[in-house]
Amino acid sequence: MTAAGSESAAQSAEVPEELDGSRLDAAAAKLFPAYSRARLQDWIEQGLLTRNGLAAARTREPVRGGDLLRLTPVTADAGSAAAQEITLDVVYADEALAIINKPPGLIAHPGAGAPDGTLQNALLHRFPQTASVPRAGLVHRLDKDTSGLLVVALTLPAHTRLVAAMAARRIKREYDALVNGGVVSGATVDAPIGRDPHNRVRMAVLDGGRRAVTHYRVQERFRFHTLLRVRLETGRTHQIRVHMASLRHPVVGDGVYGGQVVRGIGMDEGLRAALRAFPRQALHARELTLNHPDDGSERHFMVEPPADMQELLGRLRAAERKP
Repeated sequence: MTAAGSESAAQSAEVPEELDGSRLDAAAAKLFPAYSRARLQDWIEQGLLTRNGLAAARTREPVRGGDLLRLTPVTADAGSAAAQEITLDVVYADEALAIINKPPGLIAHPGAGAPDGTLQNALLHRFPQTASVPRAGLVHRLDKDTSGLLVVALTLPAHTRLVAAMAARRIKREYDALVNGGVVSGATVDAPIGRDPHNRVRMAVLDGGRRAVTHYRVQERFRFHTLLRVRLETGRTHQIRVHMASLRHPVVGDGVYGGQVVRGIGMDEGLRAALRAFPRQALHARELTLNHPDDGSERHFMVEPPADMQELLGRLRAAERKP
């Protein structure tokens, strides 16, 4: 056992002539495709990948046809997180991946103020094999109070492929977002997002931020609110919440970005009370489409919003029917 994790069985491969002159890390990525190039670079620096029996001096040193590469992979473990029996809504699972319907209120990973009771702790109990996968297999995350679909890799090769697919924007994600105000029509927001320089717990649209693209269309209109279907092209922290707030249509219930303010002259008082009491952002990861990491087949998953959001939508519809 190492500080980084546990050693797996060593693997060897001979460099073919067509890779003669390639960088070591590039050749290793071709010969050991189960692992990402970034992970292989780390292992080269740790001396875990040797060339003709010798530790490599640099990741970019050239290899020659006939060289023997020997890799002793170290699987990343789940750190100090412990397995805990926490109920999970498993929408789908096979040997390579699982699709989880995360409830609102469940934090993804242990951290300051939440040492346990997280999704990662639950995954380690339900799928013990994720102890050998980075972050217990979580390929992406949802904010604590956002509900909906998440993909979890159950093996290291699946994790490598799914992370690469996410980076290449091949995993499609759509959300239900109930926002304040009347949205006229669908559109695209292409505005960079970075850490708010005035408040470190918030993100903001910033000129020097990372590119962020959000597509949205109108699903249902109410007198003072709009239900949107939102598709992420990129996956920045708080992206939908930040972009909607930048349009002055913050997500209902979002206390960080102004969505808890309830406005509307003549609004039904029962609805007003329900909106004020709604304890989280009204945001739900409804649909997930991806190619299976083993066979490449397209898989599509969909779940309806949880009861609290369904009840709020029901109140909005009832208010619309009142004279």
